[in-house]
Order: sequence, then C-alpha cells, then structure tokens
Amino acid sequence: MMKARSRYYQHIHDILNNIVDSQEAAIQKAALEMTQCIEKGHTIYAFGASHAGILTQELFYRAGGLALINPIMAKEVQLDVRPITLTTQMERLPGYGTLILEHTPIQKEDVLIIHSVSGRNTIAIDMALRAKAMGVIVIAVTNIEYSQAVVSRHETGKKLLDIADIVIDNCGDFEDSSITIDGLDQKVAPTSTIAGAFILNSVIIQVVENLVNDGFEPPIFHSANIDGGDEYNQNILNQYKNRIHYMK
Repeated sequence: MMKARSRYYQHIHDILNNIVDSQEAAIQKAALEMTQCIEKGHTIYAFGASHAGILTQELFYRAGGLALINPIMAKEVQLDVRPITLTTQMERLPGYGTLILEHTPIQKEDVLIIHSVSGRNTIAIDMALRAKAMGVIVIAVTNIEYSQAVVSRHETGKKLLDIADIVIDNCGDFEDSSITIDGLDQKVAPTSTIAGAFILNSVIIQVVENLVNDGFEPPIFHSANIDGGDEYNQNILNQYKNRIHYMK
C-alpha cells in the first residue's frame, strides 16, 4: 500500500481533477454573476464559519486578489475565539446568521459567497435565507454528498444547497476527513480548504478574464512587499472606497 502521505497527494489530485471535470458549468455561472455584479457597481461578500472562514480570508486584501471581495468575519465564529468550542455553539444559534447580515452593508444585487462544507448549520442557512429575501445572489461552496447525508439543523429543514442560486461542489469526502491509517478508526486530513481555495481562485480568474474581455480594468492588488506596491494598492482603495468595506 502507498504511504499515507502519498495517498493524500493522489487523493487531492483526484479531487481537483473531479472539480475541473464536473464543476465547470457552476464555476462559469458564478463567475458571470460576479462579473455582472462588479460591472453594475455592486459588491461581493464572502462568509464562512470556523475553518470554512479560511476561504474568506483567502479571498480578500492579498497580492493577486480582486480588491472588491468583502469579508464577513463575525468574531464568535472565527478561529481565534476562546474557547474554540464556542464557534460550534454559535454556528448553530438560530437567528445569528440573520443578525450578522443585517449588520453588513450588503444590498440588493450584491453577491454573497457562503462556504459551508456540510451546509447543515443554522448560521449559513439563516444568512442565505436573509440574503435571498434581500435580492442578493447567493453562491454556495459545499460538499453535496456530505450535505445530502446529514440532517439540517435549521427549523425549515433546508440546507445551504437548497437555498443558494449557484452551488459549487467541492467534490470532497464525507466528514471532510480523507485518509485511512492502519490501526486508526478515524480518517485523517481534510480536503475542503485546498479544494475550496482552488474553486474560488478559479472563479476569480474567470471573473478577471471576463472583466478584461468586457473592457473593464479589474482592481487587482500587487504585493505590498514590492517597491511601489503600497502606493498602487492605496490608489485602488481610494478609487473603490465606496465598494470596499473592510477598511472601515
């Protein structure tokens, strides 16, 4: 049998290939919605609770990143909260997702990306329902097989994939653990962060290509660690200050 690390490498490789083969239409659709959102002067937001929030951090204020992605980073479901088990309790608290969104400057025809691997917890479902009621386009990154195998924790019985306008499957594993090791019952090594980052950066690449093809110069950050990077990025922040809310 291959070493566990080698099997993990191969498994990640297979997942990424599966995403490329099976999620092209969803990625293209998501990119088109985000392109139109930007061209119409609207704004894009991203949210995830606990480790799902790592993808939110992946998307904003970074070299090579699109400046118009606004993070929603509710303190109680971030990984620096103590005790960390509070994140589990808060993502199941009814109404909390709605409250978070109501304190976010999101508007009709904006886009909201929600990352939730299981898609079953109340926070993501409440947020998606509220966003839809506001006329916001909801893009979900989730694991369809995992989500379909579990019961919703929301009072409606719905899951994130039942609500979102566009669903992108991360093509990962049930429970998000992937590799078996002899002598251990529980699988080890999640895949959702790697897969999710690949998916969302693929979407961003397509958005940028769409914008360029439409004659719109997309605001892409340079590294702050190159000469002139700070000045270039500050010009972007100044130009788009009404659509970049993470500087306030």
